[in-house]
Amino acid sequence: MNWNIDQSWTLFLDRDGVINKRLMGDYVKSVDEFELLEGVTESLHLASQTFGRIVVVTNQQGIGKGIMTERNLSDIHAYCTELIRESGGRIDRYYFAPELAGTGGILRKPESGMALQAQADFPEIAFEQSVMIGDSDSDIQFGKNLGMKTVFVSHNKEIHELADLTVSSLYEGIKQMV
Repeated sequence: MNWNIDQSWTLFLDRDGVINKRLMGDYVKSVDEFELLEGVTESLHLASQTFGRIVVVTNQQGIGKGIMTERNLSDIHAYCTELIRESGGRIDRYYFAPELAGTGGILRKPESGMALQAQADFPEIAFEQSVMIGDSDSDIQFGKNLGMKTVFVSHNKEIHELADLTVSSLYEGIKQMV
């Protein structure tokens, strides 16, 4: 695989299941519940040296359900950023969709709203020079809808038919790209 990734490229990342441990049947509602997955700090250190922009796009319907607040989410993202920064990595910005699934919200993946917000904030983002890494169908469809390269993080060793690449972790995906 040779995508010729350089500083003109943008890395879009899902959060739960890619950056941090997913709480099955629940939501990460506080810093105490947030746990980085193995290899994430090293991955983002490498990605920071290669990609011009790194953004997180995350569906967070726990807000829409009233289980958590935007302030809780902001605290979690600040904590995540600090952990990654301590290891020489970076995340330039977080975008989130608070809408409930099935409500037709334009922010919620696989819709393109969060990517369009990112492009408005960082006009240099070109979707054809972007990679979306995620662990769900909606993540891969989000990337495909925008013409991005897509990387599927498979937790069960299943191959995603639409993804350009299937890997077992963020670290494996970044290592194959840089």
